[in-house]
Amino acid sequence: MAKGKKLPHDHGRGIDLALRRMPDGEKFEEAAAAFRQLCDSSRLRIFWLICHAEGCVSNIAAAVEMSDAAVSHHLRILKMHGLVKNRRLGKEVHYSLAESEKAKLAHRMIDDYFQMTCPYCNI
Repeated sequence: MAKGKKLPHDHGRGIDLALRRMPDGEKFEEAAAAFRQLCDSSRLRIFWLICHAEGCVSNIAAAVEMSDAAVSHHLRILKMHGLVKNRRLGKEVHYSLAESEKAKLAHRMIDDYFQMTCPYCNI
């Protein structure tokens, strides 16, 4: 229902108040796209690891027991959606958590789900 529309029933201010603050449809599409990236358990494991430690593809692959190619694929998707960033160190590319609010929120959400606090991050 669009903002400013009259509701068929008046049940108090709850839904009206929420509708006045509801983001537009495009914002929900952006959020859904970001959350979809974490619906794959392998990608979620990789993201969790990157939230807690910077690493190169080979080390991440060894840690999650996947091939370098598979990890690279997942990292490319996470980077495309702004959840991770990379930097070149000599011949290697190292990945870490992006500095965006979206990435930090996903990190907090995952740590909360696993009932842990990241000892290395100030989020």
